[in-house]
This record gives sequence, structure tokens and C-alpha cells, in this order.
Amino acid sequence: MALKSSSGDGRTRSSIQIFIVVGLCCFFYILGAWQRSGFGKADNLAMEITKSTGDCNIIPNLNFETHHGGDAGSSDDSDSKPKTFQPCHSRFTDYTPCQDQKRAMTFPRENMIYRERHCPPQEEKLHCLIPAPQGYVTPFPWPKSRDYVPFANAPYKSLTVEKAIQNWVQYEGNVFRFPGGGTQFPQGADKYIDQLASVLPFTNGTVRTALDTGCGVASLGAYLWSRNVITMSFAPRDSHEAQVQFALERGVPAVIGVFGSVKLPYPSKAFDMAHCSRCLIPWGANDGMYLMEVDRVLRPGGYWVLSGPPINWKNNYRSWQRPKEELQEEQRKIEETAKLLCWDKKYEKGEMAIWQKRVNADSCRARQDDSRATFCKSADVDDVWYKKMEACITPYSDSGSSDELAGGALKVFPERLYAIPPRVASGSIPGVSVETYQDYNNEWKKHVNAYKKINKLIDSGRYRNIMDMNAGLGGFAAALESPKLWVMNVVPTIAEKSTLGVIYERGLIGIYHDWCEAFSTYPRTYDLIHASGVFSLYKDRCGMEDILLEMDRILRPEGAVIFRDEVDVLIKVRKMVGQMRWHTKMVDHEDGPLVPEKILVAVKQYWVAGGNSTSTQ
Repeated sequence: MALKSSSGDGRTRSSIQIFIVVGLCCFFYILGAWQRSGFGKADNLAMEITKSTGDCNIIPNLNFETHHGGDAGSSDDSDSKPKTFQPCHSRFTDYTPCQDQKRAMTFPRENMIYRERHCPPQEEKLHCLIPAPQGYVTPFPWPKSRDYVPFANAPYKSLTVEKAIQNWVQYEGNVFRFPGGGTQFPQGADKYIDQLASVLPFTNGTVRTALDTGCGVASLGAYLWSRNVITMSFAPRDSHEAQVQFALERGVPAVIGVFGSVKLPYPSKAFDMAHCSRCLIPWGANDGMYLMEVDRVLRPGGYWVLSGPPINWKNNYRSWQRPKEELQEEQRKIEETAKLLCWDKKYEKGEMAIWQKRVNADSCRARQDDSRATFCKSADVDDVWYKKMEACITPYSDSGSSDELAGGALKVFPERLYAIPPRVASGSIPGVSVETYQDYNNEWKKHVNAYKKINKLIDSGRYRNIMDMNAGLGGFAAALESPKLWVMNVVPTIAEKSTLGVIYERGLIGIYHDWCEAFSTYPRTYDLIHASGVFSLYKDRCGMEDILLEMDRILRPEGAVIFRDEVDVLIKVRKMVGQMRWHTKMVDHEDGPLVPEKILVAVKQYWVAGGNSTSTQ
């Protein structure tokens, strides 16, 4: 009997063990499936956030409308946290951290070094909110903004006196009026562009991206926009007070920049056209170094336009009040360098000359044997951030035949926006194939459609100046493409892939930048900022507070921000911006609440230095 009992107990224990093993297998199977679904890692908290926001396409209590087109008013409130970031002193209203005038004067003037970027060290950074000036109002919508800027937004009259006869800008009552004139086109930019169009193929979409050096108030870029040409304009922060600020207030792409000692923050083969209209750049200096930098950023077959001194100096030296010997030598150096670069002069009339860059190395064999031709040795011609400019020629990319465009031909715009870019087709971007590129574009079309449901004003003309802080391959900007707006596509210098060249091949514009530093622009110059994965990218690089304060500096009052990131990152962002006079709401990913990536939308409140505010603090 004892043996039978022992045998029965054994069978019972074996059954229990089998049951436990099966149970554990089922448990770990279910756990694995749950983890693969993406649900976890703060998702319980995300679900609570989702419940509180209701429908993911509707943002309760978050108002994207402007309330300050004129008189200051108030907007509705949200559940913002008590403010801890205080306003900066009113003297910082137009503060540009990396182009601060006092700091600039401590650097050498040689090669315009003092006008380049010189950012404050960490201990000198401001940790306060840059105020808008008294009376600040929302800029006029495009196209009215091209011609009118509220005086209160940029209250500087010096250009109205200094450039009065050149029709740059006029002061009329409480607005500035921009007649469209410039130093070389006092009769208006449209007539000047008509002259350019007799040589340059604007009408068929071949010329889409332009670089305007020493742009003034960017009237050329403003009027090229109507010809479907998007222009990256730049000028230094110098004695011509607020010229880039005026450009951005008008709704024209522009940055603070200068031809100095470092390379321009743009990729090689970026622009279809480069332009200088009395831009005061010494093109013949430093062994032609500045022209060689233009050549680097100019696409094969692209055009360079020089308008003003020293062109046709024999007839103009008296009116320019410059010695003819000096002008003759300046033109000689330009012509010599252009020949070395294999540029062909296509036009010269009056004070304008136009050169065209040849299409490939085969069309420029003669310079291979020219002892004066020094070729750049850098393996990565797009590695330009804070890199010294050199007097060397950037070699052409390989081409298959003598008439083939080096680096690959582009479709005309707008077809080129979604055509396969040459850099993708050639496999130059690691990990990006034709198939993944097409999938990427479809994904961003879906993202932008979701954004438009969240903020129905995106495509209404409410937002003109838009920035994408981590632009990737330009999917966000391409999906938004509209004559009502433009996007500054920023490719972070620490990004895994250097994709800015692809963005330009799509017919869009952008710039390299490191978000641990301030951007090269004035305060309040962007209406909408898109930040996808920015804080995950910079997690171990610099403080979230510094990046958010910079976003606040460059965002207009009542401007909007769209953050896309992991939910745990966005929770930290939301907590911090709640202390910066921003209203926020969290929204699910368009694929549903189980996806750990979320969307945080925000609106900056209206407030001015010592004055009115929509804040309830």
C-alpha cells in the first residue's frame, strides 16, 4: 500500500510540474508579444494622457489663431505650470547670441572673421526668455508681407535714410514699405529679374534654388518666389541695421551669414544659381578663394551672376568713385579665377555679367594640366561646419560620358520634388535605397496629414516661415510644399547621415547647424517649428533647456511647435515648456496609442517687454 501511495504522489508532482512549465511558457509568450506591440515604457502614463486629450485629431483648449494682428488681447488658458523662466531685459529684444556685436568686436577684422559666428560659452548663455518689443504684432500674411512690415516689429529707420534713393525701404506711418528696389535695381526687382531671365531658364523650372550673397532686405528673393525660385539669402549683422530681420519679417528665407574664413554651411552642388549684387565681397582676393567656394556650392551647369563693380568698369568708374586701375585689377582677377574654374561667360551688359559652370570634368580637361589649379583633398566635400575655407577647387563627381551632368541630372521643378534624387539613386547615402526613400516619403505624407488634422491652420497662410529642426531627407517640407509657405530644412551636424544634399536635389533649401548653439537668425523669425527626434538625438550632447530656450527665441509670439519623439522625452519637454509661457497638448501617434512615439503640440503665448501677455501667471 505504501508503494502505491508513493507512486501516486509522484504522478501528482509530475502533473504539477508539467502544468507550471506550460504556464510559464504561455506567460513569457504573451509578455513577448506585448513588448513587440510597442506597449510599455511609460505607456500607462501615455494612455492617461491620451484619455485626457480625447480624440487624437482634436486639441481642446489649444488655440492656434493669432490674437495680435493689431491691439493686444488675450487668448484662452490651458493647464500650464507656474512660470520659472523669467523675461530677459528689454535690451535683449533683438539678441543674436552667436553674432553679438560686443563679442564680435573682440575678433580680428581680417577676412571678416569678426562677422562670423562666435557663440557664447555655456557660462555666458542667457537662461531667460527673449521679449518681443512693445507694440509687436503678427506680420501681415503673404503676399502683403512682401511689401509691408509693421514698424513695431523691427523699429529701425536707418536703412530708410541710407538707402533712400535705391528704394530699399520706406517708412510710412506705422509700417515699412518695401518697393522692391535694390542698390543695382532701384527701378524694382521684377525688371531686374526680367533681365536675368533673358539668360537664365527660370520659366521651365530648371533654376529652382538660388543663393543671394549680401542680400540686403532680400528683395531679389522676394520677387524670385513668384517665378517659383526659392532663394537662400544671407547677409552679416553689420552697420546695415536689421537687413536680415527685415527679410524674415517679409516672409523671405534668410540667415545671418558672411563670406569670411570658414566654409558656407551648405552642401556641395546645392544651388542652381548664385547671385551678388554689389555685395561688397572681394571676389578676387585670397587667390580666388571666395569664387572657389561659390563653385563648390554651385551645381554643375549652374550660373553665377555678378551685378555692379567691377563689371564694365571702363564706363562706370567715375560714378562708382573708384580708381580705374583698382577696378581693372579686380576684374582681371575675377576673370582669371573664372577661367581656372572652367566657367563660361554667357552674358555681359551694363553692370551685369553671368557665368555658367561646366557640366563635368571632361568638359574642363585643360585645367588638369594647369599648375595654378589646386584641387581640394577632403574626402567629404560636405563636411563644412566650422571648417576653414581653402583656395582650392572642388573636383567634379564622376560622369558617365562627356555630355553627362556630373553627379546626375535633375528633373525640372516641381517634378524633382518627388523624383529619385541622384544622391539616392547612386547609393551615396548609406542605408537609403530607392525603395526606402519612397517609403520614407509616404510615411511623411501620412505624418503631415495628421498634423493638418491637429492644426487646421497649417496650410491656411497663417504660417509662412517654417523650420524643420531635424529635416532628414526633406519629407516634412516636401509634403507641405505650397506657395503660401517655405521651410528652412536644418540637418544637424551630428546627424547619422549627411542628407542636406538630397534636400537641395529635391528643389528645397536648408542649412547645417548644431543645436547646442544658437541659430543664425534674429528673435521671432519663425511661425512654426517642427522638431522630430531632436531631443533624442541631442540627449547626451547638450541640455534640453538650452535647445528649448533657443526655440523660444526664434519662435514668434503665438507661433506653434510640433514635437515628435518618444513619450518619455516629450513628458520632460512638456514639463519644461510649461515654465516658458507655452500651452501644450499631447497627441497619439497617427497609428494609435500603442506606438511609443507621440506628438506634442505647443503654442507660444503673446507677451512683450514689460507689457501685455496672454499668460495667466
